[in-house]
This record gives sequence, C-alpha cells and structure tokens, in this order.
Amino acid sequence: MARSLDGLVLSPVADQAPGQVGTRTRFTYHEQDGRIWAEYAGGDVVRGHLVGTREGDALDFRYVQLKRDGTTSCGHCTSTVVGLPDGRVRLEETWAWESQEGSGTSVVEELPAPLV
Repeated sequence: MARSLDGLVLSPVADQAPGQVGTRTRFTYHEQDGRIWAEYAGGDVVRGHLVGTREGDALDFRYVQLKRDGTTSCGHCTSTVVGLPDGRVRLEETWAWESQEGSGTSVVEELPAPLV
C-alpha cells in the first residue's frame, strides 16, 4: 500500500476542460482510519471539497465545487494511489459528473517539496 495521503498537496498534471480543475488547482488531502477528505481551489475553482474512503490503494469519493462563474457542480471519483520512483504519490482517477453531463480520467501528483 502506498503511503498516507494525510497532509499531502497534489495537483493535476494536465488541464481539463474550462470550468474544471487544472494545473493551477491544489488539493490538500487528509486521511484517518480509512476516511479521506480534501479541500481544493485554484484556476476556475473557487472552492471545492471531497469526502470518501480508502481501502488499500483504492479511493472512492464524492466531490462538490464552486466555480468562478458562480455555478456549483458535483460528482463521483474512484482513484488508485500509486507510489512514484522519487517517493511522491500519484492518483490515477476515473470520474463522472453527477450534476451535469461528462466523465473522464485524470492524474494528480504530489507536488515536490519546496527547496529550502
């Protein structure tokens, strides 16, 4: 099993369609006893939240977000947690909107630690 997501900051490796998360979006994850949650913002997303569960390297969660244009949207996502060779974490995601049409796949990766 890949390491805990607790306290990690992740970002998409590519932009999605306008009005969705993109490379400027930052997800701050939390994890405790098989539960996961995160806050996210950036790009077209003013504020977003996700909540769900983790079993091994499998995540299952729902998300809801407020976009810059004032609209809200929500959906469901399943992800696989993958450990990268450099020790960072990647989430390989399959998602579907529940409040609108659309589905797809995406990848988010832990941001490298800042140089001090």
